[in-house]
Amino acid sequence: MKILFLNRFYFPDISATSQLLTDLAQHLARAGWDVHVITGRQRYDDPRARLPAQEVVEGVRIHRVPSTRFGRDAIAGRAVDSLTFCIAAAGRLLRLAIAGDIIVAKTDPPLVSVIGAWVARRRGARLVNWIQDVFPEVAQQLGVRLAGGAAGRIAKRLRDYSLRSSDANVVLSESMAVTLRRLVDRPTGPGLAIRTIHNWADGSLVQAVPREANRMRVEWGLGDAFVLGYSGNIGRVHEFDTLLNAAERLRDVGDLAIVFSGTGKQADRIREEVDRRGLDRLFRFHGYQPRDRLGEALCVADVHLVSLKPELEGLVVPSKFYGIAAAARPALFVGDAHGELAALIRECGCGVVVAAGDDAALARAIQELRSDRDSVRRMGNNARKLFESRFDKPRAMAAWEQIFGGICPLGAQFDEKGPTP
Repeated sequence: MKILFLNRFYFPDISATSQLLTDLAQHLARAGWDVHVITGRQRYDDPRARLPAQEVVEGVRIHRVPSTRFGRDAIAGRAVDSLTFCIAAAGRLLRLAIAGDIIVAKTDPPLVSVIGAWVARRRGARLVNWIQDVFPEVAQQLGVRLAGGAAGRIAKRLRDYSLRSSDANVVLSESMAVTLRRLVDRPTGPGLAIRTIHNWADGSLVQAVPREANRMRVEWGLGDAFVLGYSGNIGRVHEFDTLLNAAERLRDVGDLAIVFSGTGKQADRIREEVDRRGLDRLFRFHGYQPRDRLGEALCVADVHLVSLKPELEGLVVPSKFYGIAAAARPALFVGDAHGELAALIRECGCGVVVAAGDDAALARAIQELRSDRDSVRRMGNNARKLFESRFDKPRAMAAWEQIFGGICPLGAQFDEKGPTP
């Protein structure tokens, strides 16, 4: 029996969903499972990359299929890249899957789960959907025209078919589970098979680094500045206008630095706004950092910004929170003040919550944190305790193995060297 993962990006790509998939696939391979990943030959940030078509890394068999290479800049190009990847991935999955295999479909590209459902039905395989965001509703909330009208209705029907066909649908939060049931469950008949497994960070890789011992602070010339950091994807689902407006209120604060580390759809717009508003002194921009320096990179900041457009609550989970908590840093969350992450931050005392659009409150929060380093340390310690109790990598790996073990009971598919669920 094989576990066949389906996602457009995988190692050595360093985007967040790629790193999570790499963690899980390699863990399962080390535990003795026969793990395959069907993925693309590009990198998230480099559509011109041409990774090897076949490779075995850490026991995981990687099958990279071709697609067009328009990249992520234009929606039409992304759609064509997604479609050609799905066609190639479907062919490869048909050749690899046999009865009893487990197909795990992520959500990049959107509706790749439909391929998983179709192949699972033809081959007698089992299907698990690993849902990182709820499509097409996310695209509709973002105003993507291709996701509206008849196309949107067709996408929903296909999505619902794949979810109802699965043995398990793994979501990232309780609010996402509630949303999915509301959108997909029928009034009669069996409900969706939904399990919540939060995304994670690796607490052995990401740990607190004291600011005075952090080489990256020196390399980036931050000195003793109070640093508000933003790490990871600078995507369309995130809310940045509140930050930009708050920064205008803080332009004369001498020892404040706002440091972005990552890239994404809104990166250029934020740079342009910083230039237009004359905020260059406050802001600094860096790309994604290598994984072996992730702990240092996350600990550059004294406090981290986490943002999500309020209308996307329950459709997307800002998973950068887990790495921030692992680094023992507080989160300054800008979004739905009554949402799930906001409630968790307040409950555990590991950060500050500001409603999206309230730039005055955000500016006050930054000033208060800047002037009260004891509170910052206390919140950071609370964040690490929360992380260790709920979001460390071994907990998520055990939960995933439980799912696979439940789908394929011990002895049904494995010989004496196989894993035990």
